[in-house]
Amino acid sequence: MYPVFQSTSRDFTFGPWRLNAARTHIMKSAQAERLADELHMPSLPEMMFGDNILRIQHDYGFGIEFNATDALKCVNNYQGMIKVACAEEWQESRTEAEHTKEVVKPYDWTYTTDYKGTLLGDTVKLKVVPTTDHIDTEKLKAREQIMFFEEVLLFEDELHDHGVSSLSVKIRVMPSSFFVLLRFFLRVDGVLIRMNDTRLYHEADKSYMLREYTSKESKISSLTHVPPSLFTEPNEIAQYLPVKETVCEKLEFPEKLDPEPTASSESTCMESK
Repeated sequence: MYPVFQSTSRDFTFGPWRLNAARTHIMKSAQAERLADELHMPSLPEMMFGDNILRIQHDYGFGIEFNATDALKCVNNYQGMIKVACAEEWQESRTEAEHTKEVVKPYDWTYTTDYKGTLLGDTVKLKVVPTTDHIDTEKLKAREQIMFFEEVLLFEDELHDHGVSSLSVKIRVMPSSFFVLLRFFLRVDGVLIRMNDTRLYHEADKSYMLREYTSKESKISSLTHVPPSLFTEPNEIAQYLPVKETVCEKLEFPEKLDPEPTASSESTCMESK
């Protein structure tokens, strides 16, 4: 039995920005099957929140949002498979659960994604440029009033009792800035722990946002010095995971602004995919 979620949609205005956090029920099975076909995946995560979003949109239409469907588009279905001792049994149980006799195509059953958000806008969009600038963590530690906070779960899967794979996003807004953390967390019991974090930071007086993507990973066998109780606590285990990749970017505001907001979007995966 899956937990029952009460649908909520919260809005907050930060200067010219409109923030919206929507949380609703798990995607229905028929809809999930259609989406899985579109994404060329044998199945979607057990708990797929297709209508959950965090959207940050400027009065002029450009911005960024975070949603599960675009995140799954960044899953690599052709390589990077993680095998466990009972992988064959897992695949068989997965097939039986879905009442299909078709051979399950190879795919990343951990749903690892390097998704960094979906850019909003048509005629105007945020411009993504590499940078050596980093988010000032000291500013984030400063005691400021939190005017708005929300956390949105995008998907979660228990990997048939072999661990957990989840993607969630949270935002906090202070008088001078807002900060977003998009976190993909993977634990394959007895094998590895992986964490892909995307941090987004904007100060009210700046004409850009800073975005930092960090990928961390460690084999469980390399974490013998860490209490196993921390393996299920992403905030605690993060400090023990070696950094595999870091990408720093500026999301610059467009110079020419169209007064009419637009709704088209473009998802952002890592260029290596």
